[in-house]
Amino acid sequence: MKKAALLGDSIRLIGYGQKCAELLSDEFETFLPEENGMFAKYTLRMALWEWKPKLEGCDVIHWNNGLWDVCDLGDGPFTPVDEYVATLVRISKVLKNYTKNIIFATSTPTSPDMWGHDIERAKAYNKAAVDALTAEGVRINDLFTTVAADIPGNICADNIHLSEKGIALCAAQTADIIRKTVFN
Repeated sequence: MKKAALLGDSIRLIGYGQKCAELLSDEFETFLPEENGMFAKYTLRMALWEWKPKLEGCDVIHWNNGLWDVCDLGDGPFTPVDEYVATLVRISKVLKNYTKNIIFATSTPTSPDMWGHDIERAKAYNKAAVDALTAEGVRINDLFTTVAADIPGNICADNIHLSEKGIALCAAQTADIIRKTVFN
């Protein structure tokens, strides 16, 4: 049986992660950290230390960060875009120590009613991340476009997390890219 890891913020933790692991269960043993990966630097720290024993020997690692990083808490984004991208590149290099098969999922959009978030800022952060990570040989799972196709239907009443429909879509898309990355 192959080994996969799904890392990321609450979009993974209370969103697509468990459903994706269920979809992969016949082919993969999947590590899903109990912790929320929150912002990129938190994920970096956890990947270097606490999660390391579970990541070693993985056939594929899929991760997302972004919602915390792009959030404007009143004085600008939590993580400036250049710092965000540099941290994502560092994460990719750490993860490459565990496997050659690395997938990054773009940050999902939020409802226009979600405080601190702006769809144009999210697009800019995603573009910068995709450009840098593609150059590093990381495969991209474009969850942003999938969720953005129907924000009212894919985002739940809290204006940020995935609805049941959004979870199903993101889980299926993630399982598909994991299979294609490992088996093709």
